[in-house]
Amino acid sequence: MDALVTHDLCKSYGPHEVLHKVNLQVPTGCLFGFLGPNGAGKTTAIRVLLGLLRASAGAAQMLGRDVWSEGPTLRADVGYLPGEVRLYDHLTGRATLAFMDAARGGGAAKEIKRLADRFDLDLDKRVRDYSRGMKQKLGLIQALMHRPELLILDEPTIALDPLVRQTLFEELRCVAAEGRTVFFSSHTLGEVEKLCDMVAILREGRLIAQERIEVLRARAVRHVEVVFAAGGGSVRPLPRGLQVLQDSENRIAATWIGPIETLLSWLGGRAVQDLTIAPPDLEDLFMTYYQAGKSEPRP
Repeated sequence: MDALVTHDLCKSYGPHEVLHKVNLQVPTGCLFGFLGPNGAGKTTAIRVLLGLLRASAGAAQMLGRDVWSEGPTLRADVGYLPGEVRLYDHLTGRATLAFMDAARGGGAAKEIKRLADRFDLDLDKRVRDYSRGMKQKLGLIQALMHRPELLILDEPTIALDPLVRQTLFEELRCVAAEGRTVFFSSHTLGEVEKLCDMVAILREGRLIAQERIEVLRARAVRHVEVVFAAGGGSVRPLPRGLQVLQDSENRIAATWIGPIETLLSWLGGRAVQDLTIAPPDLEDLFMTYYQAGKSEPRP
């Protein structure tokens, strides 16, 4: 059973359509990235999935249950971090988590202590005295502390320093290793690439791609520079997928899209003096998904 599935999910406010026929499929135990720029509709989609907004059309199930009709019981098995964490300023961090734990039926005290130690958060301060980063840590602990079957995190790394971000990623990898599922919304490709197994890309309310990360890497651009030995003969014909940007007497600078083995096989038949192949540039690929009028890049 998939952890999360949507069927032609739509959400409109009057004539303004925010989501258009979104079809997601998130496998159980997956680290799933939900990627798109600010304003793409990610937060609206998450609120519909949590049963906080009602879809205008279509359907969605999480953990095998309808997100609207079974929302109250379903949310007990979900951990959620909103994009903007709002907490009771007069409570301490400890009292905040105790209140939330009691609302869920209790039993998370040991996990609260472990996570507070992991994120190095002083729970005895009042929330009003927390920095933005500390509030984000508190929000993460409340999402994680009951060990939910599904974690939905909306821009969870906002205000976190690099070391805390790394700690969060380690925790999320442990969640997936236990067979639980992480749905990680972000507008930053780099962090999704480091963490996630799969990614869905949303543009202007439309799902324009859903792939495994390795599939995206196979489509991504590599920057290549080759220096050929003098007098080594013609380097042409060029293989499909190699686009030359600069061409001098014995040097070419180019981009490559396709299996690296194909490029190396072509180079193996030529007198190569020096070779530089950069890692796949997923940022370039990501930007091609947002070019007007194009729904999918082609190699």
